Amino acid sequence: MTLAEHSSQKKKIEIESEDTEKDPAAEDFSAAEDGGQEDAGTDNAGALRQALETAKKTADEEHDRVLRLSAEFDNYKKRMNRQMDELRKYANETLLKDLLPVVDNLERALNLAGENTGEKMAESFKEGVEMTLNEILKILERHHVTPIEALGKPFDPVFHEAVMQEPSEKAPENTVINEFQKGYMIHDRLLRPSMVVVSK
Repeated sequence: MTLAEHSSQKKKIEIESEDTEKDPAAEDFSAAEDGGQEDAGTDNAGALRQALETAKKTADEEHDRVLRLSAEFDNYKKRMNRQMDELRKYANETLLKDLLPVVDNLERALNLAGENTGEKMAESFKEGVEMTLNEILKILERHHVTPIEALGKPFDPVFHEAVMQEPSEKAPENTVINEFQKGYMIHDRLLRPSMVVVSK
């Protein structure tokens, strides 16, 4: 082997030896990179825990709010039921109070009938009945109950109930010529139809 060949082989071995040795700077960089990944993982775990705690707190607050609303709604239903019960119980209070004077007039009429006899009793009794009827009609009017005018009107099945038909020379066909029982309206609604006789 020549001197030149020996020198070349020695350099080759030294280069290979250098390549196999670890670079301290490279090791430091790799360690730093691994440490950064660990820090990033720790930060992500902390953020997830915080987000979970926030979500749990929000869920608890919403649950409490739903419970409060449910309790308030139950109280509202109970209050409305009580009001409806009272309304049904006392709905006719005004009407009944208005009818009390009618009862008073009837009692007075009966008392007068017991004190009088003959023609005077009949006259007093008639006056008492007329007063009572007028009082009742006034009460009905105050409560927006009005009689249906049927006599002489064309028969209308909406407001009239025909109980019979009779021939008539004075009235056109299908006209109300007699009334057995008055009909009444309350506001614009039929309370009771008139029971009538219709011409044919």
